[in-house]
Amino acid sequence: MNREIRRLFGLVCVLALSLLTGCASMRIIDSDVVSVAAVPTGMSLQGAKYRFERLPSQVNNPEAGLAEQQAQAAMTAVGLVRDDASAQISVLVNFSGVQYLADPWGRPLPPGWTPYGNIYLGSGLGPHVGLGMGMGMRFPPPTHYHREVGLIMRDLKTGQVVYETRASHDGPWRDNNTIFATLFQAALANFPNPPAGLRRVNIELPR
Repeated sequence: MNREIRRLFGLVCVLALSLLTGCASMRIIDSDVVSVAAVPTGMSLQGAKYRFERLPSQVNNPEAGLAEQQAQAAMTAVGLVRDDASAQISVLVNFSGVQYLADPWGRPLPPGWTPYGNIYLGSGLGPHVGLGMGMGMRFPPPTHYHREVGLIMRDLKTGQVVYETRASHDGPWRDNNTIFATLFQAALANFPNPPAGLRRVNIELPR
């Protein structure tokens, strides 16, 4: 009986270890997404042909080209077709990213934060008088990154915006290309019929 219990316990341990190893090899990119569809009657975005458009500030920006490649991969995955000659809609790609120092909960630290505390003296008066001295110290905080992408789709015949979506993510990951590509995927979740309001989209990636 004891031998069977030990064997069962060993199997449970092996299973738990394999699950933990699998979880440790993956990460969840949680994105806040807002999408609005304004498709006129008689028009469908499913399988629509598109071309990219750029703002004047994006024309000579090499990063804009990379963002369009990432957006194109995400749009292809939801059935949109790039066809510059026969496009029905134009797509404007927006992207931005900043880094910041974060507290243990991932929130941005306020301006003027310093990594070290101050030496302080203290005394107490009561039944006993005492004098104390100590040094407060905080370790350098981690760097986090806020990244955001957006897509604006416009009907080329009327100039009307027919679909708008944006996705943002805050986290410690440094691999810009991977995270931006994932954000474009999140931005197009539920395309072309997104739910109303802000929603969270989780995408699992290897570490």
